[in-house]
Amino acid sequence: MPRSKVLPAELDPSARQLIEQLRRLKDHGELTMRQLAAKTGYSARSWERYLGGTTLPPAEAVEALARITGADPVPLFALHEVAAATWGSRRVGPAAPPRPTAPVRERQHQEGQQPERQQGQQQEQEQKQGQGQEQEQEQQHERVREGRGEQGAEREEKQGQPIQPIRPTEPQAAAPASSIEPTPSPAPAPAPAPGRFPHIALTAGVVALTVAVLAAVLLMLRLDEDGAPAAVVVSPRTTTASPPPTYTCRITRADGHWSAGINHGRNTEIFYGATGADVAEAQCLLRRAGISPGGIDGMFGPLTLRAVKAFQQRAGLVDDGMLGPRSWKALRG
Repeated sequence: MPRSKVLPAELDPSARQLIEQLRRLKDHGELTMRQLAAKTGYSARSWERYLGGTTLPPAEAVEALARITGADPVPLFALHEVAAATWGSRRVGPAAPPRPTAPVRERQHQEGQQPERQQGQQQEQEQKQGQGQEQEQEQQHERVREGRGEQGAEREEKQGQPIQPIRPTEPQAAAPASSIEPTPSPAPAPAPAPGRFPHIALTAGVVALTVAVLAAVLLMLRLDEDGAPAAVVVSPRTTTASPPPTYTCRITRADGHWSAGINHGRNTEIFYGATGADVAEAQCLLRRAGISPGGIDGMFGPLTLRAVKAFQQRAGLVDDGMLGPRSWKALRG
């Protein structure tokens, strides 16, 4: 395994302890970054940042690493919670500036008197300007009130005048044809208010949709009455399940290595839940070693997992239940 990088010096103790635990699990499981990416769903670059101390790993990644290595995730979750609470404040902030001495404070006080005076003068000018603006606004309000009063008076005078009766007009004689002037074209009708047109269009659309739906329903009823119902015959389908593959152990020894003759001597890494010829090869070799994995069915189930852990304990390996390069070497040795 390549040597791990040194963790940053400013890393929080809880985060450092969590990352060291994750590194230890990775080393015990003989896992590479690519294998971690394939088994946990997080990329190899992400695991490099997690195990390098530059990024705090999420809780899901911690749980996935604990699951594939067979470790207890509860202590890791406790360390992760403490590290997540202190991760933002792991870097030390800049030192506070030195406190000025007494002569420096006196000089700053003398220099600060002039800006205070200037600020006082500016405040007085702003107050005067605000008062002038308030007076102008009051004058404008008074002018508006006076204008409204004059308009109200004119309106009252107009309302007080008596209404003159309408007198019928006398018919005028028809003018000669030569003196008839062309009548002006009537003015266009006023456009509807902008708020009415959408309501009218919406109402027309609803009515048209209702008529179309009723026509479709009537047409369907007419067709149902005219045509006879057709009987639909569904032919039954017979489905036959394909039988599971069968494996036969042919234990041989060539060049100092045992083989069952199923996976052609491959040492593919397998773990709980895997299926296929590699699992059947391991089951045959476990049975040859005197540990029963159950049936030779090519399924890495609970019995096979128990047999693998028992073999790893007997061979002095890490009993994580995963068949890696070292476990395969011990099985074939």
